[in-house]
Amino acid sequence: MNDIEKLKKNYLPMTETAFYILLSLSEPRHGYGIAKYVSELTENRIKLGSGTIYGTLTKMQRDSLIRIFDDSDKKVIYEITENGIALLHCEIDRIKCLYADAAREENKFNVIGEK
Repeated sequence: MNDIEKLKKNYLPMTETAFYILLSLSEPRHGYGIAKYVSELTENRIKLGSGTIYGTLTKMQRDSLIRIFDDSDKKVIYEITENGIALLHCEIDRIKCLYADAAREENKFNVIGEK
């Protein structure tokens, strides 16, 4: 089993936290920058707490999905790795399939109370 297959087994389906952290790393960011970006992207639907972010960042760094881009200042800045990008694409494809299935089947369900 290659690295990406192991990562898929451990990460897919992704939690919203993991998904949005990887999605936020389209450019290098520090923890607060990730939280702010995710909040703005989701129009405040998702607000990541620092404990959640840093726990997930630690796990992702250990699994080589992200790496430290810079830590010369007081803030550690992270960037996504090739494995992280590959895994993110796998999750995006999975979500696209979910969406397509839901869109195709949605009209089969009546609003509660309708016949």
